[in-house]
Amino acid sequence: MSEEDGERNVTPRYLGLAPYLYYADAGAALDWLVRAFGFTERVRYVDSAGNVFQASVLAGDNEVQLAGVGADYWATKGVDGPVGQLNIVFVDDVDEQHARVQAALPDVDVSQPQDQPYGARIFTIEDIGGNSWTFWQHVSDTVELPTGWREIRPE
Repeated sequence: MSEEDGERNVTPRYLGLAPYLYYADAGAALDWLVRAFGFTERVRYVDSAGNVFQASVLAGDNEVQLAGVGADYWATKGVDGPVGQLNIVFVDDVDEQHARVQAALPDVDVSQPQDQPYGARIFTIEDIGGNSWTFWQHVSDTVELPTGWREIRPE
């Protein structure tokens, strides 16, 4: 807590953060995320025709929300698909997760895990709805910044 100009600034206590992802076919996306990544289905809500309009999966203790928006949703927004988002899933062993994804999706070209200069080993894959997922394993506290860059941390 700090006080400036007589006002109290309180740092909020965050209880969690969950991405909310849109899919033309949320049922297919739900099944894909469970099969490909090993997520656990928590719940699905379906309409009278059996179409999934809302669902959630768990990645460990972390929840991911899914929404079924229909095939023409993105066109009505003037875009081809999801934009400006990357979902990062932190894992203990990125190579093991990569092997799991490759086994579940033998016909999909999955990038190979690579060590990054910021202390991570990662691979990225796009899901059936166009959302990007990066699986991230922390491997080093050493960060190799490009020439001219510097690290600044708030005090």
